[in-house]
Amino acid sequence: MSYVDRESAPGPKRLLALDGGGMRGALTLEVLAALEAMVRRETGGDDSFVLGDWFDYIAGTSTGAIIAAALAWGMPVRRIKELYHTLGGKMFRKPIFPRRFWYRYRADALSATLREVFGEATLGDARLRTLLMMVLRNETTDSPWPLSNATGARFNDRSRPDCNLDLPLWQLVRGSTAAPIYFPAEVIRVGGRRLVFADGGLTSFNNPAFQLFLMATLNAYGLSWPAGVDSLLLVSVGTGYHPNAQENLKLSRLHVLHNVRSAPSALMFAALMQQDALCRVFGRCLVGGEIDSELGDLKAESSPDHRELFTYLRYNADLSVAGLAALGLGGLDSAQLRRLDSVGSIADLEAVGRAVVDRDLRSEHYRPFLRAPYR
Repeated sequence: MSYVDRESAPGPKRLLALDGGGMRGALTLEVLAALEAMVRRETGGDDSFVLGDWFDYIAGTSTGAIIAAALAWGMPVRRIKELYHTLGGKMFRKPIFPRRFWYRYRADALSATLREVFGEATLGDARLRTLLMMVLRNETTDSPWPLSNATGARFNDRSRPDCNLDLPLWQLVRGSTAAPIYFPAEVIRVGGRRLVFADGGLTSFNNPAFQLFLMATLNAYGLSWPAGVDSLLLVSVGTGYHPNAQENLKLSRLHVLHNVRSAPSALMFAALMQQDALCRVFGRCLVGGEIDSELGDLKAESSPDHRELFTYLRYNADLSVAGLAALGLGGLDSAQLRRLDSVGSIADLEAVGRAVVDRDLRSEHYRPFLRAPYR
């Protein structure tokens, strides 16, 4: 089934949202591998079954955009895991000395791999099996750009000279992963304009879950799918989080350099948690850890009008020392797992992902949506 067919197909809709987080995407992939195996088993699918056959709309930011695009392209999770293992060491190579003042790592290996995977495909390529949304930050216009291939969206009108459906898929993925300091920005021609794009994690949508819900249901985004706990499933997978608590922090340390280093991650963490909290308030949350000590996990919370708009499942892991110990992984190096460029920690991140699966993944949470046809 092409993604275009999914737009108007009857039945409940299944959404998948994938957070950003660099090499911590290895954690995400372990959750997705178990989910793929579970859905294949429960639906009687054969070895050719992939998550792109089952989900109707997949969204991702940064490393989540790589995974989302690959899933929508029909790749099995096993193959995406292989890409992370082979690409990791190549991706984090230092540039020549003068360029190190602008970014830490070269982007040529990632760009070449994305070109190899997606070829000349565009965002509107009919070979995409599911609707796809990716979050980029447009540095030129100073605005977040959550781009989707929904044919009814305003900027996906084929008569427009700047139709988003004509943009190269590999380049959009690359733009969504262009984390400042880490990688150079990506220049994309949109119509006659030269626009500079950076990592979507610099927006409020490093966790794109609630934005995905809006893009699936609001008229303005061209889909208007019906809401309801039996009509809409939203699965959200994180890359691990790590509150940077500092019990003995001194005021003397709050200098300009400290704020430059800490402000982006602090804002991203707050935005991630807000997206998660919104999903739990407006949806029926079946899976998800504590938001904070005041809100708890919000599983018993109802929306302001007591109408639950979707079924919501959130898979994530606390990568702090205490969080890893709670998963039975107290021997892992918390500081290394937190790094976006921690290539040497892939095996440990996969172990965290498997621990999240053991703790949280249950087929009964999916039952109404497992029974519905998907092809």
